[in-house]
Amino acid sequence: MPTENSIPDAVILANGNFPTHPLPLTLLKNAKHVICCDGATNEYVNQGFIPNIIVGDGDSLTPENKARFANIIYYSSDPETNDLTKAVDYCISQRMRTVYIVGATGKREDHAIGNISLLLDYMDMLDDVMIITDYGVFNPIKIDSIFEAYAGQPVSVISLKAQPLRGRGLKYPLSTFTNWWQGTLNVANTNPFTLLVRDKTLVYRAY
Repeated sequence: MPTENSIPDAVILANGNFPTHPLPLTLLKNAKHVICCDGATNEYVNQGFIPNIIVGDGDSLTPENKARFANIIYYSSDPETNDLTKAVDYCISQRMRTVYIVGATGKREDHAIGNISLLLDYMDMLDDVMIITDYGVFNPIKIDSIFEAYAGQPVSVISLKAQPLRGRGLKYPLSTFTNWWQGTLNVANTNPFTLLVRDKTLVYRAY
């Protein structure tokens, strides 16, 4: 679980709801590099911050911000990827290997689902990547993994493929799920808990 003292190589601010929880807000404030996804810049600047780089096609920027930050806009108009993926690609090009993503949920649910599922692609491209929301943290895994937790912490395990899943230290047993919802709404009984997986899996821990 990241803490307010965690300092990744970069924090990407996506164009969902601007964070309100202290953890993602502190990570934004303390970040070595903040990469804004296009339209996320508008609210970030309204909150009194200045981005290090803006990534996207520029279509969501206000005319004022487009002019003000013209020298730090990294234009990418690839129609096959969204702005979040463009921002991740930029991080990789700059050899940033540990990336936290905030502002990835809220507003449009289809965007939120897309952003969260993309973690399963990003994990092959980065050393460490996660989405941090106002309510919890999403981590992608593809090997057996151990997670810090507190007794009673809400946990969800989401697999996009049917695969044998096993857990140690969870309230409810895991199995070979065939739908996303089947591993949700679990609870950590111990700190830490362990997940045994065969394929890419998303793990959510609420605060």
